[in-house]
Amino acid sequence: MNKRCLSLLAAALCSQTLAFAQSWQPVTTQNECEKRHENAAALIGDSLYAIGGRGIKPTEALNLKTLMWRKMPAPPVEMNHFQAINYNDEIYVMGAFEGKYPHETPIPNIYIYSPRKGEWRKGPEIPQEKRRGSAGVVVYNNRIYMVCGIIDGHYDGHVAWLDEYDPKADTWKRLADAPRVRDHISAAVVGNKLYLAGGRRSSAKTNQVLETTIAEVDVYDFKTGRWETLPSESNIPTKRAGGTAVTLDNKVWIIGGESPQLQAHSEAEILDPKTNRWTSGPKMQQGRHGTQAVVYKKNIYIVAGSANHGGGPELNTVEVLK
Repeated sequence: MNKRCLSLLAAALCSQTLAFAQSWQPVTTQNECEKRHENAAALIGDSLYAIGGRGIKPTEALNLKTLMWRKMPAPPVEMNHFQAINYNDEIYVMGAFEGKYPHETPIPNIYIYSPRKGEWRKGPEIPQEKRRGSAGVVVYNNRIYMVCGIIDGHYDGHVAWLDEYDPKADTWKRLADAPRVRDHISAAVVGNKLYLAGGRRSSAKTNQVLETTIAEVDVYDFKTGRWETLPSESNIPTKRAGGTAVTLDNKVWIIGGESPQLQAHSEAEILDPKTNRWTSGPKMQQGRHGTQAVVYKKNIYIVAGSANHGGGPELNTVEVLK
């Protein structure tokens, strides 16, 4: 074997060793935050913000340098089942629910939190024909995209809609529907593509809420305006809904979630868009669903959520994957 082959083999073995050495670690904070689930999270600067959840919860910010939580004003309304986004260093909430299971109702307005001012404001109204909750929300090229979701809480009314919102012009545009309906979904963007993996078709109407998880991965190309469904061999390995999606090193991570099993999922699975293949990442120490992870300096942080499927027990712990 020549020197170049030996060098490549050593690099591969080193990479594999590092991958196996990677693990989720508890974050010991200086104080505690509120327990919550069906909440979201967002990263602004050096702070992780825990937002919303069932009931009215304070907005809380964890400084990831000092590991100190600070309480901020609660949102003006209850907000649950949503994916928060950072737009121009403010937190935007849309595609969220308020109210109780199984008939949660879509919040009719966008709500915006300004960390600089330390206050919430009521944003523009969402057109009636675009309102839903449990949807995926992402930012791409200074526009916000809301995809899929469900109109009537956990009961009925799944949609495959993809909508583009321009915050500067306050205008909406309907784009091509996704190949299938799904709710309890978190979306991710890699390059010029939007990825949907996981989720379900919640149907309390037919007494099938947890059993309707989806295997297929749907991808939207912002450049061509077209959807594709990846081949069946690229289906998500562990079907679950209510997980969180993040992008790290140009790969899609799906973390946590819920399914018919009692305990919330601890799986972290990674899709490589170059090969459309999944790999298994390290499992979280505590399975959780109904929350959101953020990426800070190439580390993934996750907070709160529910330890079992359904509504509890609620968590307030933080884990990090470095």
